[in-house]
Amino acid sequence: MAQTKSIYTCQNCGAQSPKWLGRCTSCGGWNTYVEEVVEKKKSTSKISVQLSGNQPLTLENIKAEKNQRFPAGINEFDRVLGGGIVPGSIVLLGGEPGIGKSTLVLQMALGLPNKKILYISGEESLQQIKLRATRLEMKQNNCLFLSETSLEHVIAQTEQTMPDLLVVDSIQTVSTEVIESSPGSVSQVRECTSAILKFAKKNDVAVILIGHINKEGSLAGPKVLEHMVDTVLQFEGDTNYMYRILRANKNRYGSTNELGIFEMRGNGLQEVLNPSEQLISKVSDDVSGTAIAATIEGIRPFLIEIQSLVSSAAYGTPQRSSTGFDLRRLNMLLAVLEKRAGFKLLAKDVFLNIAGGLKINDPATDLAVICSILSSNIDVAVDHKTCFTGEVGLTGEIRGVNRIEQRIAEAAKLGFNKIFIPAVNKGFDASAFNIQIEKVARVEEVFRIIFRK
Repeated sequence: MAQTKSIYTCQNCGAQSPKWLGRCTSCGGWNTYVEEVVEKKKSTSKISVQLSGNQPLTLENIKAEKNQRFPAGINEFDRVLGGGIVPGSIVLLGGEPGIGKSTLVLQMALGLPNKKILYISGEESLQQIKLRATRLEMKQNNCLFLSETSLEHVIAQTEQTMPDLLVVDSIQTVSTEVIESSPGSVSQVRECTSAILKFAKKNDVAVILIGHINKEGSLAGPKVLEHMVDTVLQFEGDTNYMYRILRANKNRYGSTNELGIFEMRGNGLQEVLNPSEQLISKVSDDVSGTAIAATIEGIRPFLIEIQSLVSSAAYGTPQRSSTGFDLRRLNMLLAVLEKRAGFKLLAKDVFLNIAGGLKINDPATDLAVICSILSSNIDVAVDHKTCFTGEVGLTGEIRGVNRIEQRIAEAAKLGFNKIFIPAVNKGFDASAFNIQIEKVARVEEVFRIIFRK
């Protein structure tokens, strides 16, 4: 007969303890332990060996035809996934409330006419889903909808329909009768995901799970949930902006450096095929404090606008503020300007912003950042037909960047007249680009060229 006992599990990280704790010793969260009842079956000393299960195979005998990707119908979504959806894969899509997760997945489900799709909704009724589909102005007869929160019913309906793609919105609303805890708890999320994972791998059914974001900005539920799935996608963006960014934090079937950009409109999410034209201001007049940087996310090059504001400190301690750019790297660049270039910014406030609400981690934007800061400091505008790319070192040198030809080609395509690149980047034909290429080795050279008038 099975024995029952209680164990306490942290809702944030999944750590377990035999007794209740006010603060989790693993993640440091307060009041996150909840009681769970587990059953411990009696172990038998005799172990039966069965050879009727899966057998080990060599690489030559493994068939890969059934795992061919199929497109999701949205180019930006396919780009982030690495070329499409792999049958039998589990994709976890997370994001803040109201960011557009359900809209993105519903739009994708209604855009696959040749695939059978089962859409499980635990948060909305079928009437609410139809209202959203009507707003998207999309019709599709191959997509089946079911409003259900019981895992057993979800698995039963999936076995009956055998879809090519299963969508669960959201995994926190699904619960199983095997676990006595409430829906959304660590044990429920872990058990439901495990059951869906076994079914998907056995029947080669692709699954998209929608997950919530907790107050700390990470996916709700234990970290083991991210280890169980094949791909973890993050759908982010500021609700005050119309742009949404789709990133891959984990991808077993592709790169994690890809980036998908969408624009939220009244009739759904629209793909941004050329983000450079959308992220650069259309103002033709030269304004001080702005500079254009040529950056790359994954394999996609695009141009972004860096905005800076330097003013005298109104209080005793000068402020350093950054939006979309690493604040620690900003402080490093300010120290380089102080030490290597001789510009006194110690007693001034410095504010930096990446236009469009993007978050950029490419070090090649350093050169554009220091040019925009200096432009605002001396109140001299940088030519709006000039862009920059290059990493700034602590000694003031301009370090080389990768994929320089793609950056130059993107700037030339958008009609820029000049681009500053590191002098160490060689090995390409400069005459192949219809743009003036200025090679610089140190930050002082850049300042003398752009501010010499």
